[in-house]
Amino acid sequence: MFKLIRSVLFLMSAEKAHYVTLNLLQFLIAIPKVGFIIKSIYKNKNSKPVTLFGINFPNRIGLAAGFDKNAKYLKVMQVLGFGHVEIGTVTPLGQAGNDLPRLFRLIKDEAIINRMGFNNDGADTIVERLKNRPKDLVVGGNIGKNKITPNEDAIFDYEICFKKLYPYVDYFTVNVSSPNTPGLRELQDKKPLIEILNSLIKMRAEYVKNGQKSLPILLKIAPDLTNEQLDDIASLTIETGIDGLVATNTTISREGLTTDKLIIEQMGMGGLSGKPVMQKSTEVLAYLNEKLQGKVPIIGVGGILNGNDADEKFKNGAAIVQVYSGFIYEGPALVQSIC
Repeated sequence: MFKLIRSVLFLMSAEKAHYVTLNLLQFLIAIPKVGFIIKSIYKNKNSKPVTLFGINFPNRIGLAAGFDKNAKYLKVMQVLGFGHVEIGTVTPLGQAGNDLPRLFRLIKDEAIINRMGFNNDGADTIVERLKNRPKDLVVGGNIGKNKITPNEDAIFDYEICFKKLYPYVDYFTVNVSSPNTPGLRELQDKKPLIEILNSLIKMRAEYVKNGQKSLPILLKIAPDLTNEQLDDIASLTIETGIDGLVATNTTISREGLTTDKLIIEQMGMGGLSGKPVMQKSTEVLAYLNEKLQGKVPIIGVGGILNGNDADEKFKNGAAIVQVYSGFIYEGPALVQSIC
C-alpha cells in the first residue's frame, strides 16, 4: 500500500509532497476513529525503552532534524511510532531558506539532495508550538545561526536559541555541519566550536543553579571530516564535557551514485542523504566511538533504510538512531522494522 501511495507522491515535487503528506496525516489523526486506527497500526509492540543522557526514550528510533523543522508535526510522529523527534534547525529569526527548487530525489540511489538553508519560522514562533507538545515524546532542539549572521557573531545566535528553547525541549544539538548555510562548516574548526560549546555549557550551569533541569548538549558533525578533524572533535568533546555527538549530517560528496551525472549536476549544490551516505557515516561513527572509548553516547544518523542498517549503527557504537531519507523511501513501517 505504501509503495502505491509513494508512487503518487513521487509525481509531485519533493518539497510539495513532503507537506502534502504531513498535512494529510495531521488531518487524519485529528479524526478520533481514524486516528485510533492509524495509531494501532503503527504501535510498536517490540519497543524497548532506553535511558540516555538521563532521558527516558520510549524506543531507540528518532526522526532526524530537518524533517519537522518547525515543530508542527510532533503528534503525527508520535502516532507513527517515533520515540523522539529532533526539531529544527531553529535559528533566532525566521528565514525563508534558499530558493526553490531545493529538495530533490535520487530514486535509483534511494537518496535525497537538499539545500534548504535552515528555512524555519524562528525561535519565538517555534517556542509557542512547543508549549503544546505531546507528552511521552522526547523532543530535541537542533539550533543554528541565521544566514545573515557573520561567523564571528555566530555564538550569539546559538545563545539566543538555547535560551529561548531551554524550557521546552529535552536536549540540544548544536548544528555547525550543514553544507547549506554559507561558511557554517567553518565553525567545526576547534577554536570557534569550543567557544560556542563552552558558552552554552556556562549558560546551562546558570539555569541549573537557578533550579532548572540540566539539559544535554550534543554536537552534530559532518561525514566529510578528515581523521585529523575527527581527532579534534573527540578532543574537544572531552575538553568541553558535552554530553554526546550526532554522527552524521549530510555529505557534499557525490561519489558512487548511479543516477545520471547530468541529472545530478542539474540538481546543483546541497547535502546528500540516504543510502549512499550509510558507509561513510558509519565509518565516522565507529572512528569516534573508538577514539572516545565508548564513553560518550553517539546518535547514529545517515543511510538507515531498514533494520539491518540500524543494526550496523548499533554495532559500531550508536546508542540510538535517527532516520530521514529512509522514512521517505520506506514509510512509517521503517520504525517498526527497526524496533
